[in-house]
Amino acid sequence: MINISSVVVLLGLFTGFVSSFPHQESGRTHKSRNAPGPVVDLGYAKYQGSTDLSTNISIFSGIRYAGPPTGSLRFQAPQAPAKVDGVQQATSPPPQCYQAGEGTAQTNPFIRNPLLKKRYSTLTSEDCFVSVPDIGMVDGLPVVVWIHGGGYGYHSHHLGGNISVFPQEDLVVDSQNHVIVVSIQYRLGAFGFLAGPSVKKSGALNAGLLDQHFALQWVQQYYLARYIGSFRLVTSLFGGDPSKVTIWGESVGAGSVLQHVVAYGGRTNPPLFRAAITSSTYLPPQYAANDPIPTVWYRFLPLTSCDSASDTFACLLAVDSDTLNNANDAIASSAFYGTFVFVPVVDGTFIVERPTVTLDRQVVNGDVLLSVTNTFEGRTFTIPSETNTFDFIRQLFPFLSAKQIDLAAGYYTALNSTLPTPLDQSIAIMGESIFICPTYLLLKAFNGKSWKGEFAIPPGNHGDDVYYYFLDNNPPFNNADFIKSFSQSFMNIAVSLDPNRKFDPTNPTPAWDHWNSDETEMLFNKTSTDGPDIRAVRTDSRLLERCAYVLLHLSMLSEY
Repeated sequence: MINISSVVVLLGLFTGFVSSFPHQESGRTHKSRNAPGPVVDLGYAKYQGSTDLSTNISIFSGIRYAGPPTGSLRFQAPQAPAKVDGVQQATSPPPQCYQAGEGTAQTNPFIRNPLLKKRYSTLTSEDCFVSVPDIGMVDGLPVVVWIHGGGYGYHSHHLGGNISVFPQEDLVVDSQNHVIVVSIQYRLGAFGFLAGPSVKKSGALNAGLLDQHFALQWVQQYYLARYIGSFRLVTSLFGGDPSKVTIWGESVGAGSVLQHVVAYGGRTNPPLFRAAITSSTYLPPQYAANDPIPTVWYRFLPLTSCDSASDTFACLLAVDSDTLNNANDAIASSAFYGTFVFVPVVDGTFIVERPTVTLDRQVVNGDVLLSVTNTFEGRTFTIPSETNTFDFIRQLFPFLSAKQIDLAAGYYTALNSTLPTPLDQSIAIMGESIFICPTYLLLKAFNGKSWKGEFAIPPGNHGDDVYYYFLDNNPPFNNADFIKSFSQSFMNIAVSLDPNRKFDPTNPTPAWDHWNSDETEMLFNKTSTDGPDIRAVRTDSRLLERCAYVLLHLSMLSEY
């Protein structure tokens, strides 16, 4: 095993990184001049990273976890990387995956019969599968696998384009060196989530999810020690315990966590994680692979000049990646404002049924769950000039009947004392139907083994919580007690499966009940005098009532 103090791992289609910190309090990481780092032998390749001398953290920026998904492997499940000779340098950021934005249209073009367009100046490539590890010398550490957000279309609409904007060291600092962190990249947009008859027949649906699944298997194989009973079978490269893996994501990353919770009908074998954490779970309507996705499919093909090809799939394999991405971006931006076109589908194999069906049966992968939502999840995704609640629902969920639209709108127009304008109501509809209500369904599915948090630091928008665990991004409410309480709640789950079992006795978070016991959740807010306001509160019963009916009729059981 490599003799270093810490490990951080970044896995992507082309990126990886591992880190750990000896006896360091939560806070920002101070970088210093890097020295040549250790060499890790993964069997198929040797990689040399770099070591931060101020923290003794080794970073591998660009470890491949899968072969390039190019040529005949485009739109296919990920494959093992080929063996390469010599020592590969893993000291610079890897290529980012091809990306596209979200919908900007005032109306939905996919009715039946901008967040940030910011890009970091980094190479973009189809060949973007990588893992980045910081390596630690302590055996048996829990492992946190971070899955980034970005609408399944780009790396993050909060912090920028490349996965390197998420400093994995921050999460290790949050844990006070109690965990190993792994971050992954995966195929995005049409490259990872194109669905249609030809893809279903000749390719792999949900390729981006399969990338994530492959990365989780890679973590088990290359980062963790194996045991038979009490006997070590294989020496760990990075000091992790394969029975102590937590998957955590924000926004679409949290939606991805949900997909892995229900993967293979909630019976993934062997298990790949013991705990799941979701921050702002994203779950739009998840349709079957052949409806209504063909509407997107047949709009996509002409943009690649493959619509008249006798074999459309072979044509798409031959199209150059820039042309494919131009089509990807055009389709994505043509969608209704704040929505995303290329999202997971029910493929019948990895995702065997609508996730809501699996969750309702309370059959899940993982032992425990921590879920956090933000107060106004929908504000960022709603047209600022929205003036008609009924029309907003019709545009957001184009497969609803007129009766269903009236029913759904009625729940929100009745709240005119607290939601006085159509814009207020639309923000609530977007936030609750796609982020908040799916979270409560997920919490319920874990049947007494889940905890719920509410991030409410004003303005409480989607993504505002990210700055309080990735601290290099400068949290606006820079209160040490609040940051410690909030960030360590996630890490307590990873370490001990219980937010009440604290590795830091100075953590001020009060007792935290399971959500299912009495629908109690932890509020993370601040007072009018800028002090931390952290306390247990009851879930709004009116919200749960809306979720029970609106989630059922509105977003998850839309006709298909």
